[in-house]
Amino acid sequence: MAQTSPIAKTELTLSQRVSRISISSTAAVVAEADRLRAEGVDIVDFGVGEPDFPTPDNVKEAAIRAIREDFSKYTAIPGTTELRKAIVERHAADLGTSYNVPEVIATAGGKQAIYNLVCSFINAGDEVILPVPYWVTFYDVINYAGGKPVLLRTKEEQNFELTAEMVKSALTPRTRLVIVNSPSNPSGAVVPREEFERILEVTASHGALLMSDECYSHLVYEGSPYSIASEPGAKDHVVIIGSLSKTYAMTGWRVGYALGPAPLVSAMTKLQSHSTSNPSSIAQKAAVEALRGPQDSVQHMLQEYRRRRAFIVERLREIPGISCTMPGGAFYAYPNVSAFLGNGDPQRRAFPSTNEMAKNILCEAAVAVVPGEAFGTEQHFRISYATSMEKLDEGVKRLKRFFSGQAS
Repeated sequence: MAQTSPIAKTELTLSQRVSRISISSTAAVVAEADRLRAEGVDIVDFGVGEPDFPTPDNVKEAAIRAIREDFSKYTAIPGTTELRKAIVERHAADLGTSYNVPEVIATAGGKQAIYNLVCSFINAGDEVILPVPYWVTFYDVINYAGGKPVLLRTKEEQNFELTAEMVKSALTPRTRLVIVNSPSNPSGAVVPREEFERILEVTASHGALLMSDECYSHLVYEGSPYSIASEPGAKDHVVIIGSLSKTYAMTGWRVGYALGPAPLVSAMTKLQSHSTSNPSSIAQKAAVEALRGPQDSVQHMLQEYRRRRAFIVERLREIPGISCTMPGGAFYAYPNVSAFLGNGDPQRRAFPSTNEMAKNILCEAAVAVVPGEAFGTEQHFRISYATSMEKLDEGVKRLKRFFSGQAS
């Protein structure tokens, strides 16, 4: 029998691009909580950033109709014309903008819209101004594209609010993009309208693009939802990132969008044509109904989040050693736990980092939180209050026992 040569072992060397990023910290917390829950542990989950409300019935019925009517084929890559019209119409009605269909792309969630934008616009070495604390994906997507995140630290004593002066101080000749997330994930900070206008003026005069992440735009507790794209002349200098996930409790449906200059939207569409292609056809039909149908569910959720916000912040502040700013929007609290880090008060438990603290909280108290390191700070962790009052009450009781040294 003829001798055959042994098959050489494939060298699995990962690309430099993927080696520059890490798995989402929030996803990691969810996975570990799910593992413990599968083992029978009663977990109070403050980690996941999604509404606990069901998708509205009219939206679900629209998806069922789409299935029954066999609306299950490919659609245009940036979404159906019907959906894109619905996006610009709803954005105009709620936020006072004037976009057209060629200026919108529908994506598989807001996260893909951000990915498409950064990868279509940022070259190696380009600088992207990123306020801290930041949502985890911003940092990694910039790195993946070869850009350089320029971290701009906001001040906790000023409720983590970003200012135009901060942005101006960070601008350099290599600045290509400025990211603003208002309301903010994780801090809940909201940029006041007048300050947002100044940020736009500073960014546009420098020749940089302003990316405004509006995924929580309808979850503001004072005043009305606002979009910087509603300002005169703003459209040429701004890209809006939006999502139906939080506004309509549609996280798993995966429908997001971007609004921006038509040439940039065209480039994002080209990129999407070689990745996911169109968003789910069925989810698109559901999204049209969400955008054009009754909007009362949005206000219902907002009122409930307002009640939960007051409860969780008050209860966190009752724990000795913990302080917490009042979030202006979204559904997160971002407590400061520095008193329990390093060589703090010898009468209190001490941890080397909030990463280690979060692991201990999960294992000992069966409460899932996301450590602040995931968002660029070292003295906080994030709590999602998008859960029931009963869960909030039980979770804070467990945290109080944990920090007092009583959890086991």
